[in-house]
Amino acid sequence: MLAVLAVVFVMFFLEIAVAIQVAHHIGALDTIALLLVVSLAGAWLATRVGFSVLRRMRDQVDRGVVPTNELIDAALVFVGGVLLFIPGFITGAIGLVLLLPPTRVVARRALIRHFRGRVYRLGPGGSGDVIDV
Repeated sequence: MLAVLAVVFVMFFLEIAVAIQVAHHIGALDTIALLLVVSLAGAWLATRVGFSVLRRMRDQVDRGVVPTNELIDAALVFVGGVLLFIPGFITGAIGLVLLLPPTRVVARRALIRHFRGRVYRLGPGGSGDVIDV
């Protein structure tokens, strides 16, 4: 929890530093306008991508397949949308990267690799009937 709090504070100060630098180059009002446009466009884009992921998820469920990749994609799209909606250039860039399908695939694979080591298979004789996280 302490690490998350430290990351939030560091990101806060980095966002302010970047916003000040951008304001020096294009002006304060233009910087504020750019941040608003990025936030609004990000919310719109996240909504479109999110509904696309939900549609793929529904198709998987209709076919009787567990939509594991789509669930991870939905979480990544949600995080990307939240980051885009937060005013800031760094969070906006990270949020946009999470909404792009090729980079979302890379992030999904990294998450699967990370959490695969944390999943323990339990059951009679280690048959893997029950998964405990």
